[in-house]
Amino acid sequence: MTQTSPGYSIIIRVHAAPELHAHGDVVAAVARAGAVVTALDMIEPSPHRVTLDISCDARDTDHVDEIRAALEALDGCTVEKVSDRTFLTHIGGKLEISVKVPMRNRDDLARAYTPGVARVCMAIHEHPEDVRKLTIKRNTVAVVTDGTAVLGLGDIGPEAAMPVMEGKAALFKRFANVDAWPICLATKDVDEIVRIVEAISPGFGGINLEDISAPRCFEVEARLRERLDIPVFHDDQHGTAIVVAAALRNALRLVHKDHAGLKVVMVGAGAAGQAVARLLHLSGVTDITLYDSRGAIHAGRDDLDDHKRALTAWTNPRHLTDDLQAGLVDADVFIGLSAPNLLTGDDIARMAADAIVFALANPTPEVDPIAAARHAAVVATGRSDYPNQINNVLAFPGIFRGLLDAGAHKITDATLLAAADAIASCVADDELSSVYIVPSVFHPEIASRVAAAVRASLRA
Repeated sequence: MTQTSPGYSIIIRVHAAPELHAHGDVVAAVARAGAVVTALDMIEPSPHRVTLDISCDARDTDHVDEIRAALEALDGCTVEKVSDRTFLTHIGGKLEISVKVPMRNRDDLARAYTPGVARVCMAIHEHPEDVRKLTIKRNTVAVVTDGTAVLGLGDIGPEAAMPVMEGKAALFKRFANVDAWPICLATKDVDEIVRIVEAISPGFGGINLEDISAPRCFEVEARLRERLDIPVFHDDQHGTAIVVAAALRNALRLVHKDHAGLKVVMVGAGAAGQAVARLLHLSGVTDITLYDSRGAIHAGRDDLDDHKRALTAWTNPRHLTDDLQAGLVDADVFIGLSAPNLLTGDDIARMAADAIVFALANPTPEVDPIAAARHAAVVATGRSDYPNQINNVLAFPGIFRGLLDAGAHKITDATLLAAADAIASCVADDELSSVYIVPSVFHPEIASRVAAAVRASLRA
């Protein structure tokens, strides 16, 4: 059965006879329905009827209906309304603009706006490099999407992508004090996307590409990196790769293996999969085999696009052509960035001793994490309700903090590797375990360590 989740957190307002509350019947009914009660608030007491707000986590929308029915089945209890806390979080959006300077009187306005602002405009006109010093460009990132590959939802369009982009911008601010803004484009044309981003780039210190479908995302990123004098980072590719590389480094510390001797099997050869494979290769892994929906990627296949064909030059050195299950036999590492329920615990049992499993399909992993943990030494997922969550928020806030502070124009491979090292370093030797190979996203030093490593990589 699917576990309850804060993503389906609700507040139920009920009117009940006082004795139902006193005897715990109301809370018991919610618990029997399978929900997890997180808070109980008295809204309006009276001798004959009390009004309560019950906060709880459900499994899904059908489960919410079950919880409501369980309460209404109690004699003397009625449900007034059910509020979805996730939707309440998004009402009116999650972002706002605030003003950093005083606006109290005419003198303040004369400096912040006309006529004083004209002097600053001319200073930038005469010395364009001062735009980073005298405007928000020094701390601002555009989070750009066309809405074609949003989470696991697919091509849902730019409007429906907005809540994700807002959330991304909020994470930038919360974890690295970077001011980010969602830019959702009503076009799927690569030329048009590139031209739009190029046109708005003067107002930003960096571009974070997000949720653009493959293979278009590769061309968008490559062309923007060539044209712009600010860093361009595709988080679905490089953010994922950095965190996976960091997690693998710590997992290898735990099982006492090294990169050079690993046999790595991956499923999912889209944007994230290709970037992960490339960064692991740069880390020293020489035996990587990727699978897509049609099997192992190898030079003998005639259905590969140009990007996948390029992979055959440095992947699959054992020339595997069997299915994924056969390819996993004696593998040291499995990394999934694809689809749910592709493997079983028995498949993991056929891997090498002290196997490492990163099943990152979200919300349902490629293999049940509990089944995998019976046979693997380390298991990680993309979910927050299992140990070792591979979460891009460990990477992108600190990366852009470092890039912006350095006034960087480009991102290098050395920067990606340095960021992975910095994340891995946040797990001390006495903290490392099978259920703690990556730090919490709330670790107080994550962003600062990553930013420092990025700045150092750019100076090297």
